[in-house]
Amino acid sequence: MTGSAEAPTRDRPVVLWPVGEDNRAAILALELTPKQQGFVASNADSLEEAREDDEAIARAVVTAGRVVGFLMYSAPDEDDEAVIYRLMIDRREQGKGLGRAAVAAALEEIAHPGHIRRVSICYAPRNEAARRLYASFGFVEQGLDEDDEMIAMLELRP
Repeated sequence: MTGSAEAPTRDRPVVLWPVGEDNRAAILALELTPKQQGFVASNADSLEEAREDDEAIARAVVTAGRVVGFLMYSAPDEDDEAVIYRLMIDRREQGKGLGRAAVAAALEEIAHPGHIRRVSICYAPRNEAARRLYASFGFVEQGLDEDDEMIAMLELRP
């Protein structure tokens, strides 16, 4: 599987691995619950978007050697704001803290180069699970965007 030598540990239950030919099929096989399907674009659409957008960074969310989710963000070198575009955890893996661990891993990866000062994310206003998850990291709702999605912002500590 494409990735670093880094493996999940007790302190880091998930790791983010680059998307490659060896994990693409597993990402495409991930599923949301029927109730969640309207909240996030399909992984097929997201992977196509990542292929067309040079700034998009697509990651497999991996635990115990298995792909359990998908995440995509951008953190342009010439900007101090990153955007998390997608986060999804397979319906069979939800409720285990993997979404929380994936957000933590993403924020660590985004902050690592040092030029990012804030991170934004959008989600459907009726997606209460997303609202609670992001608020628990300190994301503050800013209001609705032109697509009626909630924008939330997190200021990173220097």
